[in-house]
Amino acid sequence: MRHRRAKFTLSRTPAERRALARKLGIALITHGKIATTPARAQFVRQFVEPLVTTAKANTLTSRRRLIAALGNRQAAALLLKRADAYRSRPGGYTRMTRLPTHRSGDHAPQVLIEFV
Repeated sequence: MRHRRAKFTLSRTPAERRALARKLGIALITHGKIATTPARAQFVRQFVEPLVTTAKANTLTSRRRLIAALGNRQAAALLLKRADAYRSRPGGYTRMTRLPTHRSGDHAPQVLIEFV
């Protein structure tokens, strides 16, 4: 049973989930939007939104935390630039939109996750 299970496992080990979160987060930050499955989109949303809140502070500590979380200095720098637009916004930095097409290989539903 699935009672009170709050996290997404995505049929992966913790190390694989961490790597997936980093890769999807970097892709979302660099491109501004990505098309993926609904479960992965919710997973990456939970990963990226706290990072945007951290980036809004724009201190040395916040920069170091972003680099540690993402493992990529260029993506951290892009997120710091993007966070300037969200200074007055209290949260909800991403938007998920269902796409009418399905993935061709396994016919999985697709969503577009993008920054607001």
